[in-house]
Amino acid sequence: MGRETPDVRAVGEAMADAVRLLPAPPADAGTTRQPPARRIRTGSDTVEEDLVKLVLTVVELLRQLIERQALRRVDAGGLTEGQEEELGATLLALHDRMTELCAQHGFSLEDLNLDLGPLGPLLPPPES
Repeated sequence: MGRETPDVRAVGEAMADAVRLLPAPPADAGTTRQPPARRIRTGSDTVEEDLVKLVLTVVELLRQLIERQALRRVDAGGLTEGQEEELGATLLALHDRMTELCAQHGFSLEDLNLDLGPLGPLLPPPES
């Protein structure tokens, strides 16, 4: 009674079928295609800047995830009023620090939202 191993060929064929179902990008006759505006472009002369932007993007993603989880905890009502105030102050300080770090390196928070192609933007839109 051992574990069944997946049929690797069947999995590969299913993945190939899924990729074939993706729509082809539009062909622009006679024009050169520019990459989407918010993709990281790497080059030997901009490697340091690209790395800083990538790290800031990951930190911003984590900050937004933490913020959403904190808001869920507040909505669930499991925190005291003092804990809610402390959490709010901490989240505000994190946001301010991220804004400062972005400005220090010549970015805005909007610059960190990478385009993932068919998946859409990496970061969710800001809540109003």
